[in-house]
Amino acid sequence: MRKFKKSLNQLFIALLFSTILMTFNACTSDDATTEVVEVLGEVDDTDFEATDWTTETHSKDADPNFDEVFQDNAVKRLDIVISEVRWQKMLDNMTETYGTFGAGGGGPGGGLSDTDENPIFVPAEVFYNGLEWYRVGVRFKGNSSLQTSWQNGILKLSFKLDFDEYEDDYPQIDNQRFYGFKKLSLKNNYDDKSMLREKVAGDVFRNAGLVGSHTAFYTLYVDHGDGPQYFGVYTMVEEVDDTVLDTQFSDDDGNIYKPDGEAASFAIGSYNEEEYVKKNNEDEADFSDVQSLLDALHDDSRTTDAATWRANLEPIFDTDVFLKYLAANTVIQNWDTYGKMTHNYFLYNNPDTNKLTWIPWDNNEALQDGKRESAATLDFSNVTTSEWPLIGYLYQDPVYKEKYDTYVKEVVEDAFNVTSIQAQYSKYAALIEPYATSEIPGYTFLYNSSDFQIAVDQLNSHVTSRTTVVSNYLD
Repeated sequence: MRKFKKSLNQLFIALLFSTILMTFNACTSDDATTEVVEVLGEVDDTDFEATDWTTETHSKDADPNFDEVFQDNAVKRLDIVISEVRWQKMLDNMTETYGTFGAGGGGPGGGLSDTDENPIFVPAEVFYNGLEWYRVGVRFKGNSSLQTSWQNGILKLSFKLDFDEYEDDYPQIDNQRFYGFKKLSLKNNYDDKSMLREKVAGDVFRNAGLVGSHTAFYTLYVDHGDGPQYFGVYTMVEEVDDTVLDTQFSDDDGNIYKPDGEAASFAIGSYNEEEYVKKNNEDEADFSDVQSLLDALHDDSRTTDAATWRANLEPIFDTDVFLKYLAANTVIQNWDTYGKMTHNYFLYNNPDTNKLTWIPWDNNEALQDGKRESAATLDFSNVTTSEWPLIGYLYQDPVYKEKYDTYVKEVVEDAFNVTSIQAQYSKYAALIEPYATSEIPGYTFLYNSSDFQIAVDQLNSHVTSRTTVVSNYLD
């Protein structure tokens, strides 16, 4: 009898373990980051009704509502609610990747960790203006800004929101959108005590006639089990591979790349398909457009027959857009992008022209002299041509240099003229000052409330100084 009871107990345990394992496997997708039902520690949350759902606010059928999501004259509030278990899972993933929170140096060897892995997504609820968005994919985002904030013990981290990341697990949210937007970034304004650079730099690029993301100010509150916690002032940024392509090009089917790594320099011998990072058309192993750009850029005709070199380059690469971008980027100063760093731009193969078109991205380090031996000078004397040939080769060509100089003059007279930019600084600073100076320790990059105004004053001085520098360069 005792052996029989023991056998029953063993059988019960085996069946229980088998059931848990089968349930776990059934609820776990191929990608571990999209795991929804955590059998050990969290209940199944798939049974719910999306009561706030309307076509205008939640449906894919609505056009992106830029007036609602990206207002220039308001600071909106966004709330994210994450279960305690899932929040802890996000933190554990960060610890595994970047080391202990607040330890001041991630990875086994200290300093910044070198990883290609993004932080994990978890389902969360997003609340805005009295409405709820359901089981939204939420994860931390960023590179050095993410790691450094984490290592310094600051939880004001950037977030990526994907409103239908979990539509396969929750049929109720099939094609869920946030006023027409599938994906959005909440940037934490890292290393920017003014909290204005991401917004103003993006405005400059778009006002100069370039394709670029819309931006807006938000305050963010996160409830991970203990009620809403104020995370501070964020800049909401439109995602390039979402609505930027949909609304600023006539067709969004072309290859979109977000290069990251040595290949992003387009230097000789740097070609690497893995580092060109396709954001769409991943199943089509066609990188012929970036390969063609590399070949045309480095063709020997550049030094023997410049007219032929330009004639072969221009059907592949939108040189006019790049030169306009280069002028704007160099006038405002931005060191954390091409010319200094091998990231922070997109290339889109515009189906209308079949040309790779340059799109700026990630501007929180703009509008300052910069780090890493400072931002590029207007004549690129501190930029090595062999390392950054898209700049060096085009600037050395007299036809392209003349176009670049023309755009430099246009930028400083229009999109980045002192009067309009200082008016923007004044407007935006007054708008966000109450929210910026009320950020709390552990969720802010400010040491004290005066840091904010000092940083704004520095921006005002910067735009004046750049006008002088441009004048001297053009003379």
